[in-house]
Amino acid sequence: MKEILNKLSCHKTLSKEEAKNILINISKGKYNNSQVASFLTVFIMRNISVDELEGFQNALLELCIPIDLKDYNTIDLCGTGGDNKDTFNISTISAFITAGAGIKVAKHGNYGVSSSCGSSNVLENLGIKFSNDQSFLQKCIEKSGICILHAPLFHPAMKHVAPIRKELGLKTFFNMLGPLVNPSSPKNQMVGVFNLELARLYSYLFQKSNKNFSIIHSLDGYDEVSLTGKVKIISNKSENILEPLDFNLKILDPKSIKGGQSITESAKIFMNILNNKGTDSQNNVAIVNSGIAISTAKGISIKHGMEKAKESLNSGKALNAFKILKNLSK
Repeated sequence: MKEILNKLSCHKTLSKEEAKNILINISKGKYNNSQVASFLTVFIMRNISVDELEGFQNALLELCIPIDLKDYNTIDLCGTGGDNKDTFNISTISAFITAGAGIKVAKHGNYGVSSSCGSSNVLENLGIKFSNDQSFLQKCIEKSGICILHAPLFHPAMKHVAPIRKELGLKTFFNMLGPLVNPSSPKNQMVGVFNLELARLYSYLFQKSNKNFSIIHSLDGYDEVSLTGKVKIISNKSENILEPLDFNLKILDPKSIKGGQSITESAKIFMNILNNKGTDSQNNVAIVNSGIAISTAKGISIKHGMEKAKESLNSGKALNAFKILKNLSK
């Protein structure tokens, strides 16, 4: 690791193979915590290259416990996090709205590292069971339309890194990797990223993968469509900058989409929205993000996708997807 750190300190980048091998060695516990923390810190201080990102991605996919859901034509809605905006759990709520609209969802998620309440924190609080059992996950998909892929159960090799990430409490390249290493390799993906540079890197990687994808970055810094300003959307077919008016929605005050100060508070916001008791701001953000996911998976317009998302939320189908999943968790 000393040679690697010396190389990186001279502003050199890693090849795809070097990046892959280093991450495999980290997973085997070959480096001490200080060395791993130093390695992570390098990528906080400079941009990651596409070869480095792909190498890290390849390592985690090689090391993960795979799950076969290819028969269900699933979509994942997973943001990178790391935008320091502390919004409510937008992609997780959007996942249930998407499932309620009839799209099968394989939601990859984890506990919050750089945020106070990650996807897994809120779902665990609400009684959702995490499992890597193939038959259980298939049953979840078939009955509720959604299954939860809690990252630590599928990436056990990363147990050496988890406490270091927690101690650092900063976004690292693992934030960038989360959406790239869904163990079920879904055919469809909607992912929010925390800056434009990462959006570009993701588009390079996704174009190699034959996925249907939408990559989202709100230009005022959110890793989702925040409706607080303009948003960049990169997909297989196009690249656009849209504003709230393009979705027939008003611009929002950032305060109106803030998350809870605790996991319990975040869970309450989550259930309020699913019960169709959210504020207009919360509902609109959830619907537009779900609408883009639905349009990605079905190959329809965003407007049409939003109509299906709104119907899913208003009719209680999104809530029903959650209730069925919770019952299966007992």
